[in-house]
Amino acid sequence: MIFALIGILLGILLGVFVPITYPPGFALYISVAILAALDSVFGAFRASLEEKFDVEIFVSGFFGNTILAVLLAYVGDKLGVPLYYAAIFAFGGRLFQNLATIRRILIHRLRSVRLESKANNKKH
Repeated sequence: MIFALIGILLGILLGVFVPITYPPGFALYISVAILAALDSVFGAFRASLEEKFDVEIFVSGFFGNTILAVLLAYVGDKLGVPLYYAAIFAFGGRLFQNLATIRRILIHRLRSVRLESKANNKKH
């Protein structure tokens, strides 16, 4: 988990301090790729909380979902059909589902800690 936090911090620092620009025509592809990548990261965090995390599943999902999202946006762009909506709905919906599950798990753990703390205080 510490490596993940270090990676996130390095990524944020690189994003803030390294002046990388891209043509405006790539904005759609990059935004859909970021959405797919965020979906994978939230899914990994959820799996970690549920103690089901698997590095191979995370890495394959991260790159697979990101590539699929960009390909959908690209093919749709070439066909003149907004196929990127499929990626937005799929990954966006899952992102919110993962966030809701993460919230429930953390609230449940917080309640458990509170109840345990109250039980320990009553014993003393």
